[in-house]
Amino acid sequence: MGIFSNKKTDKEKKNKEEEKKESNEQKTASPASSYLNNKNILLIKAPRVTEKSQNLKILRQYIFDVDIKTNKIEVKKAIEKIYNVKVEKVRTINIPAKKRRAGVTIGKKAGYKKAIVTLKEGHQIEVIPQK
Repeated sequence: MGIFSNKKTDKEKKNKEEEKKESNEQKTASPASSYLNNKNILLIKAPRVTEKSQNLKILRQYIFDVDIKTNKIEVKKAIEKIYNVKVEKVRTINIPAKKRRAGVTIGKKAGYKKAIVTLKEGHQIEVIPQK
């Protein structure tokens, strides 16, 4: 076969068929299987350790920075899997990006999303601040 030939060899055909099968398997995977692939570690960025968050521990509430695209259900499942606790309620807050100015230059401070997680009675998390 020449360089400009449109004919494909048997190996190329088999490779294409295998790629199609793999992509179909990935599309039909259930959402629950994504939690088994340790994606929940990526959903929860870090615990937010502040004076206010330390005071909320009395109420069994913990604050976490989470990925902007996550929803409450994903946060709940991720926290339950990572820390082996039962979550009662999740509240999320979107903090918008803000303009910041340094002399003449104008930039933006990135926005983020945080989740306030309330645990059920008898459960607690040992939060270690990240630097």
